[in-house]
Amino acid sequence: MTKITAIIPTLNEEIHIDEAIQSVSFADEIIVIDSYSTDRTIEIAEKHKVKIIKRKFDDFSSQKNFAIDQAKHPWIYILDADERVTPDVEKEILEAVKEPKDFVGFYVRRTFYFCGKRLDYGGCQRDKVVRLFLKDSCRYDGSPVHETIAAKGKLGFFKNKIEHYSYKNYDHYISKMNHYAQLRGKQYFEKGKKVNYLFHIVIKPAARFFIHYFIRFGFLDGFPGYIFARTQAYGVYSRYIKLWLLNRGIKE
Repeated sequence: MTKITAIIPTLNEEIHIDEAIQSVSFADEIIVIDSYSTDRTIEIAEKHKVKIIKRKFDDFSSQKNFAIDQAKHPWIYILDADERVTPDVEKEILEAVKEPKDFVGFYVRRTFYFCGKRLDYGGCQRDKVVRLFLKDSCRYDGSPVHETIAAKGKLGFFKNKIEHYSYKNYDHYISKMNHYAQLRGKQYFEKGKKVNYLFHIVIKPAARFFIHYFIRFGFLDGFPGYIFARTQAYGVYSRYIKLWLLNRGIKE
């Protein structure tokens, strides 16, 4: 059977790393690529049979592509530390690498948990990512935020979903949103983009809330759905505030 390398990027993931590693225990090799965590992430990871690589974080695509280059095996499974491979998805992974049927990679859908509650709407119902792929046929596209796979060939779909425990509480969520906003603001700054107050600070965040809460039925998830839509709007607002500061030579 064709062998698999599972890759887990980490930065201060002590609450997730143990279960994340256990959920990909079927892999023939597990690589934890760590951005110099300051919590117990590495200490916990070292209790398992994994390869640990430390690399300074520059962006998500570069970090994952670097780890892919270190992998021993042809099939790669990327697992964010806050994700869990379910037994049903594990079966699909093992079947896919045995008989890929001309596919070079596979999308998997995710069940999204926000502050302890499963969200079924607000855009979460459409959430899918490429997680299993052939090392020689797929690379991350270089985008610093929300990186995507560029594939040289066909991509298939798994039927079952993995679990995505992205944000353990509201403060954790805002912290991650600020991190993403900083990366996106830097990307816009390097492209010479400017901030239009009315459009970028007022209209775009409001539109993002409207899309997630109304168009994508976030209201059906109750109050957590409302918080989720508001924080999505906050993420848009924050990235342009970061850009505005950079354009004025103010660095955080």
